[in-house]
Amino acid sequence: VTRRRSASQASYMHRLLCALLLTTAAAVDTDKTCASDDCMAAKQVPVALLGVGGVGRALVEALVGARTHHKDVYGLRFDVKVLADSSGYLAGDLDDAQLQSAAAAKADGKKLPGATKGDVDKAVASLGEGALVVDVTASGSTTPLLIEALKRGQKVVSANKKPFSSDQAAYDALVGHPIRHNNVRHESTVGAGLPAIAALNRLSMADDKVRKIAGTFSGTLGFVMSGLEAGRPFSEVVLEAKAKGYTEPDPRDDLGGVDVARKALILARGLGWRLELSDVNVEPLYPPEMASLTVDDFMAKLPSLDEDFAKRAKEAKARGEALRYAATVEDGRLTVGLVSVSTSSPLGSLSGTDNLVEYYT
Repeated sequence: VTRRRSASQASYMHRLLCALLLTTAAAVDTDKTCASDDCMAAKQVPVALLGVGGVGRALVEALVGARTHHKDVYGLRFDVKVLADSSGYLAGDLDDAQLQSAAAAKADGKKLPGATKGDVDKAVASLGEGALVVDVTASGSTTPLLIEALKRGQKVVSANKKPFSSDQAAYDALVGHPIRHNNVRHESTVGAGLPAIAALNRLSMADDKVRKIAGTFSGTLGFVMSGLEAGRPFSEVVLEAKAKGYTEPDPRDDLGGVDVARKALILARGLGWRLELSDVNVEPLYPPEMASLTVDDFMAKLPSLDEDFAKRAKEAKARGEALRYAATVEDGRLTVGLVSVSTSSPLGSLSGTDNLVEYYT
């Protein structure tokens, strides 16, 4: 399963989230219809959208722009009744103009009206059974809200990997056993636009035992590895990735490998493995002494790593191999770090921000 990124991460996320909303909504049992003339024949699906960052704003625009398509093809209308983030929330019969105005305000750095966590919880609960709770935050604090939503018969669609890669008990409460395929969709927590979880679920349904998972789950680190393969200095490639917006504001959030570890853990748990994030063996791409530096100081120190990475890349090339930052799930172990693979292998043939997941059965 390979994803080639030619658009923004938010673009991939919102497309997949729209698809997940549609498939999850198919299980919603409600006869309510919206009152406006343009959706009289459409089934109204109440939505609570948590997160109004890049992905959340793209999702708002996608939902508004697809009103006619959703009605004509699926007989559905997704009505965002709660729009919330860490700054505040809006609730009620929000029309499209209000949603777009709020998204634009957030893009300009403004806040939503103030609220306590309890206010948001109550607003989500008030939507009742069958509502969709969509989490596009990057926070683990939404986990209790998602668990409570499931208990009251609501559905969860998530691009937020933290609830699914936190402690095992939270994962069990969210995904359940047997797996709640119709109640929880979290495809975009791993690989953005890759159908990684869907493929794994299909293998599981067919009782096709997966013995190994290997993959590159970070377009950012894929870009860095391609730069090393081309003979460029590590610091130069990281600086370019930061300038292009591929990295987080602090590149250590990517170079530390924890994000990749979370994704690998979610897939391992999809196999039925019971592991914690602390069980994942992670190799960061910088030494421990650089962890406490300011971002500016960290970037200034990056050239000190160039010689070692250049040597490793050169040695790999001499063997007909290339360096990749990959995750491996095998024999009860999860490892994340730098590996050297044949350039003719699926992992070795990747370039730029491409991602890939391999399942061995």
